[in-house]
Amino acid sequence: MPAQRKRNPNGAGTITKRKDGRYQAAVYVLQPDGTRARKFAYGKTWAECDTKRRELLDKVDSGIPVPTRSAKLAEWLPYWLENIVKPRRKLSTYDKYEAHVRIYLVPRLGSKRLESVSVADVRRFLNGLEQDTTGPTAKESHRVLRTALSAACREELVARNVAALVEPPRPRARELSPWTLDEMLTFLAAARKDPLYAAFVLAIAMGLRRGEIVGLRWADVDLDKRVIYVRQQVQRRRGVLYDDDPKGRRRRAVPMPALCIAPLRWHRMRQAAARQRAGEKWQGNGGYVFTTRTGRSIEPRNLYRSFPRVADSAQLRVILLHDARHGCATLLTAAGVAPRVVMEILGHSQISITMDVYTHVVQDTQREAISHMDRLLRRRVDRG
Repeated sequence: MPAQRKRNPNGAGTITKRKDGRYQAAVYVLQPDGTRARKFAYGKTWAECDTKRRELLDKVDSGIPVPTRSAKLAEWLPYWLENIVKPRRKLSTYDKYEAHVRIYLVPRLGSKRLESVSVADVRRFLNGLEQDTTGPTAKESHRVLRTALSAACREELVARNVAALVEPPRPRARELSPWTLDEMLTFLAAARKDPLYAAFVLAIAMGLRRGEIVGLRWADVDLDKRVIYVRQQVQRRRGVLYDDDPKGRRRRAVPMPALCIAPLRWHRMRQAAARQRAGEKWQGNGGYVFTTRTGRSIEPRNLYRSFPRVADSAQLRVILLHDARHGCATLLTAAGVAPRVVMEILGHSQISITMDVYTHVVQDTQREAISHMDRLLRRRVDRG
């Protein structure tokens, strides 16, 4: 008669033989929501089943969640947003991810279970989304899904990230057509009497983003040393203005061109006069450079709207305020500034963004070089 196997200690799980001849292990494991539930594993032999039991216990000891049933994407994605994205990412990032989850991912892929999502499923999803919306939207949804599945891999809910195996859509890049130097000077001349003149100078001469301009404080402006410290930006989300870190959390010190000094001094004098007129109504405790008549931070949208209005009054082709950054990058690159330095001045997160503008300028320089070579060769041929 074979010796009876010893019982496992409490909490170590059990192994029983099923009527179909297979063995079944049962272990209490941790769930993604923090609760505990019974997890079953099966094997043809007792030893095979015991190996799976030990693997489950190792995860229990390490605090790794082991779902008793595979979660659907419609369950995992909201959990990921609230417990992983929201505590660690910027509010603007959370809002963007949440919109893609709610509008595109859950309606189109939400019924799929995590381990059953295939490469083909992701590819079909992206192809359909690109047809129904736009290439950039499909590309961003791919990035959100890839990030969410990477988190599922880290928590060992899936063995691989199928979204990472699918090539993202390649939308056609928007054609860059920044203002020329003459157009920039024409705009600044037309904006000279505008209350936001100094803001426009910073956008064109230094390439500051809209939120960085609105969030600029006098404490971050050193007119004597001609340096601006970009430490925060102002954003409007969910109907509320709030201070946030710069894009990509890239704080930087940017030297000011001499062109910026006089407009900022003039603007500070105007603001002091406005503060005196407002008296007790002044609410400018934040020390913002650009404020309303009562000292509150201006709306980012108002700066965005004023820019094309001034351009139109100067009979210039209207461009986006953000495109003034590309104009700044073009001038810096044409002046021989290295792309890495341009990247630091503008606060680009990747050198590839800077190189898009750099390539545009280099192509113009190449045309000039080819034209010069053409003239030399033609002269040599004529002499021959």
